[in-house]
Amino acid sequence: MAGETGGTGKTGKTGGAAVNGATGETGGAVREAPAARLVGGPGLLLVWLYGVMSVGAVSRSVYQIATEYDRAPLAYTLSAIAAVVYAFITYTLFRGGETARKAALVCCAAELVGVLTVGTWTLVDPSAFPDATVWSDYGMGYLFIPVLLPVTGMLWLRRARR
Repeated sequence: MAGETGGTGKTGKTGGAAVNGATGETGGAVREAPAARLVGGPGLLLVWLYGVMSVGAVSRSVYQIATEYDRAPLAYTLSAIAAVVYAFITYTLFRGGETARKAALVCCAAELVGVLTVGTWTLVDPSAFPDATVWSDYGMGYLFIPVLLPVTGMLWLRRARR
């Protein structure tokens, strides 16, 4: 977007000078527009929920892998994968920008596939999961937040598209 002139609102550039929306700095040289924020409005609640899920899933999976891994390795490994996905989505939402938005959108879709796959798997073959994962029974142990969160995230991220 360097070299762009005129007021666009989205880039924060006016009259040939760049305006950094994050700091309010103005300068004579044209600068890159700040990353589009994804944490405004409902996006803030989304970041908060993903942050909470990240902390919960990381804490749970680290404890289970460290103390009981032999009992349910598949379940605990899937919980760790869920924790990584939650943490990455939290980071990308907080970071903002178009690349981060697209990465978060892909991760939300992958998360939804994981919830639906593992949720169905736990219902069809409960013996494969001697202990629950974050995504077991479509996230029933987490008030179904794991199945609702990626759908909400994808809707928000599509809306936040430029």
